[in-house]
Amino acid sequence: MQIVALAVLFLQAIHAGPILENDFVRVFRDDAPCATASASCGERVLIALGPIEVNGRKLERGEIRMFKTGERYSPPASGDYLEVAIRPGHPRGIRPSAGTPPSPSNKVLYDGRDFAVFEEKMEPGETSALHSHNRRLAVYLNKTQVQQWTNGKSEIRDLEPNVVTFRPAVVHASKDVGKIPIRNILIEFKP
Repeated sequence: MQIVALAVLFLQAIHAGPILENDFVRVFRDDAPCATASASCGERVLIALGPIEVNGRKLERGEIRMFKTGERYSPPASGDYLEVAIRPGHPRGIRPSAGTPPSPSNKVLYDGRDFAVFEEKMEPGETSALHSHNRRLAVYLNKTQVQQWTNGKSEIRDLEPNVVTFRPAVVHASKDVGKIPIRNILIEFKP
């Protein structure tokens, strides 16, 4: 599993176009083709993977800067970052069925009409209650491990720094089984 995560990280680092692209988002690493605010870009989330400066504002690892549709910005001149372009007309999140446990209380960094941006943190040994997530983009910031229980099945996954994934809607419980805190940035789509 760790070899697969390292291969994904390597491919994301050398890819010249989007490192992830689907009906919801286009994600670019250390490149900001949507800084010019073309109509196909929609809203953008800039995620700092290290110290960067954007439009005169300094950001540290894990901090974000939001740009509305049509809003231009000057991309960082140096540093590691992700530009997440939310596709206009993207599908909606999935409406949860009755009785679905709510999402955990992560720190809300942005709450928009179609999506929200959260910072997720868990301490080593911490276990969450059963909860749900909608379709979401996940950016892992720390190298650690998570154990998750979904539909009665247990899975342990390695979380590798700077790996970007798109996760399905799910109901599960989670535990930080690593040695350091889990720290993720999540962009979750609303129903």
